[in-house]
Amino acid sequence: MRITTFNAYENTISNLQSRQRSLQQSQQQLTSGKRVDKPSDDPVAAARAERALAAMTRSDSHQRALQAARSNTQLTESALGDAGELVQRAREALLGAGNATYTDGERSMLVQTLRGLREQLLAVANRGDGAGTYLFGGQGASSPPFADAPGGVLYQGAAGDTLVASNESLSTSIDGDSAWLQVPAAVAGDPPLSLFSVLDTAITGLLTPGATDAQISSAVHDGLRDLDACNNHLLSVRARAGEALNRMDSVELRIADGKLAAQTERSNAEDLDMVQAISEFQNRQTGYDAALKAYSLVQRMSLLNYIGG
Repeated sequence: MRITTFNAYENTISNLQSRQRSLQQSQQQLTSGKRVDKPSDDPVAAARAERALAAMTRSDSHQRALQAARSNTQLTESALGDAGELVQRAREALLGAGNATYTDGERSMLVQTLRGLREQLLAVANRGDGAGTYLFGGQGASSPPFADAPGGVLYQGAAGDTLVASNESLSTSIDGDSAWLQVPAAVAGDPPLSLFSVLDTAITGLLTPGATDAQISSAVHDGLRDLDACNNHLLSVRARAGEALNRMDSVELRIADGKLAAQTERSNAEDLDMVQAISEFQNRQTGYDAALKAYSLVQRMSLLNYIGG
């Protein structure tokens, strides 16, 4: 088989170009730190990296939902703590009003204290989260969920809890009707209690004109009993909020672990092994240099050079 000078040149240049492309690819990988820059580099690895990226995006979304739920739950837990302190103060005022030595004027001053505490409790029940919604608005309320009507405090929110868009059951609000107006009665068989109605009834009993000591004592006794039932109920709601916060800590750890696993999977799929890449780059550079030297020798291997000599 006869090999012409043209064929030798052509084969040598083709090999040079191939080595140059390989060298350029290695150089680009070293610069970017990525083994897979585009799907055509490795379709299987690119698909793995894309799935891992989608999992990371979902983890970020769940993390934002968790932060929203935690923020609202912390605010709710704090509000319930404030409510508990107000109920305790109301209990002390009501207990003081039962003193048989008090005059109607002295008892009237304690009633004013009870009214002020009732207003503060209503403000706590209508407390917002700073983002235009209400902590006790249930499944949503465009206005304060509790309204003080002539017949007593009414709930205007939507019963139930609002859940965030997450794979975990995380709530951003509490059913205010259940927390404030549907308190299990202290006496079995009695209808549910409303914290505000309990205070209203106690205030009315203390202000009854000409009430006897026995009537005052009965109003105080019933009021304390029902206030204790309301306070215990608020404590149980607050405890559920605390449990929710503890569960959110566990959820946060699971989200973080899932995101880390996705990041590791993406890195394994597309990141470059720097030690191996540097070694391969050096080998390709050496091969390219050798090919250039071989080409320079092939250029001088011409029949005309011998004839001319």
